[in-house]
Amino acid sequence: MADGERISRLREAVCRANLDLVDKGLVIDTFGNVSGIDRELGLIAIKPSGVGYDSLTPQAMVVLDLEGNKVDGDLNPSSDTKTHVRLYREFPEIGGVVHTHSRSATAWAQAKRPLPCLGTTHADYFRGDVPVTRPMTEAEVVSDYERNTGLVIVETIRTLDLSPVEVSAALVANHGPFVWSDDPMRAVEVARVLEFLAGVNLSARMLNPAEPAPDRFLIDKHFLRKHGAQAYYGQK
Repeated sequence: MADGERISRLREAVCRANLDLVDKGLVIDTFGNVSGIDRELGLIAIKPSGVGYDSLTPQAMVVLDLEGNKVDGDLNPSSDTKTHVRLYREFPEIGGVVHTHSRSATAWAQAKRPLPCLGTTHADYFRGDVPVTRPMTEAEVVSDYERNTGLVIVETIRTLDLSPVEVSAALVANHGPFVWSDDPMRAVEVARVLEFLAGVNLSARMLNPAEPAPDRFLIDKHFLRKHGAQAYYGQK
């Protein structure tokens, strides 16, 4: 496949994923963005900054290299571009990144609370708690805010005993969720599940504030039956 055709397909996939944020009720106004990467070409496509979803087309997606330099596109890329770029650079396993301000997940982020794994629905997607980052320092915010947002996410994930594939999201303190997966559409799916779990978790905590986490073996069973070499959920 020619490079031009690959770029066109990347743009189409990223545009479709951004529109899916609207269909799934994960964004209002322009509060969110999706990007995707072609690892072979080393190119990223991302939503343009401040453009309404009803105006999005594949050609409007901005194409960047892994240094964050614009390669193609008439518009400015998302203001969160440096965060996306940093995640792609640090997590070579991922192929799509989503950022939203969905209500329930953002509530956990702004409360600066990790989203604990309380049940099997959570464990189907995340092999443990979804972490919250530390608050950023004034120097980090003033000097290079979006790049440092990416770095604090990476710092947080690397404190875990789990990989970025096993816990594929982080709640940025005071801000909102960033989610990733192997392609843009699946990253949107994970963002939708994260929002659902954040709401369920609030309800569960109201019903029983002292409810402990499930046993580790149950979390691992539910995660591994859907992910990894021995997965058997769904159709091959």
